[in-house]
Amino acid sequence: MFSGLCGEQGNYKNLVCGKWKSGKSGKTIAIISPLDGSVFGHVPAMSMEEADEAIRLARETQKSWRAVPVNKRSEILLRAADILEREADTLANILLREIAKDTKSALSEVTRTADFIRFTADAVKNMTGESIPGDSFPGFDRDKISVVTREPLGVVLAISPFNYPINLAASKIAPAVAAGNTVVVKPATQGSISTLHLARVFEEAGLPAGVLNTMTGRGSEIGDKIVTHPEIDFINFTGSTEVGQHIASLVSMKPYLMELGGKDAAVVLEDCDMDLTVNNIVSGAYSYSGQRCTAVKRILVMESIADEMVKRLKAKIERLSTGNPLEKPDATVVPLINGAAADYVCGLIEDAKQKGAVLVTGGDRNGNLISPALFDKVTTEMRLAWEEPFGPVLPVIRVRSYEEAIAIANKSEYGLQSAVFTQDINKAFYVAERLEVGTVQINNKTERGPDHFPFLGVKSSGLGTQGIKYSIEAMSRPKAIVINLRRS
Repeated sequence: MFSGLCGEQGNYKNLVCGKWKSGKSGKTIAIISPLDGSVFGHVPAMSMEEADEAIRLARETQKSWRAVPVNKRSEILLRAADILEREADTLANILLREIAKDTKSALSEVTRTADFIRFTADAVKNMTGESIPGDSFPGFDRDKISVVTREPLGVVLAISPFNYPINLAASKIAPAVAAGNTVVVKPATQGSISTLHLARVFEEAGLPAGVLNTMTGRGSEIGDKIVTHPEIDFINFTGSTEVGQHIASLVSMKPYLMELGGKDAAVVLEDCDMDLTVNNIVSGAYSYSGQRCTAVKRILVMESIADEMVKRLKAKIERLSTGNPLEKPDATVVPLINGAAADYVCGLIEDAKQKGAVLVTGGDRNGNLISPALFDKVTTEMRLAWEEPFGPVLPVIRVRSYEEAIAIANKSEYGLQSAVFTQDINKAFYVAERLEVGTVQINNKTERGPDHFPFLGVKSSGLGTQGIKYSIEAMSRPKAIVINLRRS
């Protein structure tokens, strides 16, 4: 089913107004597999002229797409979900090779995306308008009625990250098109091939030409121009805080939705269920080598139970399967996306060592593969206490009270998620209510989902609220038509 998007010698094409096109200049970008450094394929290095054409065609198509009934849009989304499930193994294999996603996570990403799209197809049908009588406000009577509907915004620019190139592209595309918008998706360079396959899924499902368009290329060359393009009506971005802040500095009078970085803390109290806590922290910290915005990135644990927790964490971490997922299908810790990412993680490890943290286990490097590392007795003077590693390294910060844990957690520039582990529901809510984050998990790892829950970050972790209903609302607007009744 994936014919058409790839030409000879692994040269992929972009979908523009229903046609798969190679770049006019012939310039391409090589996609290097993190598994072995081999070239997995080439994607077009789109010029600004080509990007402008894609945006213009999306604008023209939106005029007709917005008129398509909601039930018809939903039918297309449901077909796309079915195709994703049918092709799950193929797509998971692409994720594995392009971004070194472990086998379990790759398959889960595809099936979860199918569920997301199905729920979106149902949710948009339930987002009905309302009528408001004028006499509910003082000074007015029944001669006014406001009929309120929801209108699409226009052309949505969806910018997706490398780590979930199918799920985090679809979580932008599906709500946008369901609401009646057209979409131009700009994937991260690493992850482009996976996102192009997703576009092919929507095309086969019957999404009309021009409703979804893809744009591959280097953000450094076209990024600033496309986010400020006058015919882009909304920007939906997932990526680093640094890039998100840069986009925000450029954009004026244009709405956007951003999911940025995190330094998610697990606050562990004395009365926690130790087995449950350790299992969740290890899963939350090291799945896909910690390359997730919602990964557990630091532990704030009571001093009285820290020794026992570190002992159990060490034992469980050392049982994690590590390696190339092509060779070890059960691997959890896999090569990082590139050498620069591995260099950054190693820099955090060296800083912690030099400042007196205790390396409990791991931290060895082989190419882009870093063995899962655990540090104890990390202090707030160390970079590892504050910076987001996006890699398999976890600091344990010992605290003497949950007030101290709250203070350290809130001192971070980030505010995506936190977790609280305790068997006392009153303590759990006390801590949860005081943590400055978008979501607090009680007795569970930090994670995204279920996807109909609100998902948001505060401070430097994002702007706006995602989640299926919330994303549809963000990419549409209310429109009021006031009926003025004449009374004799």
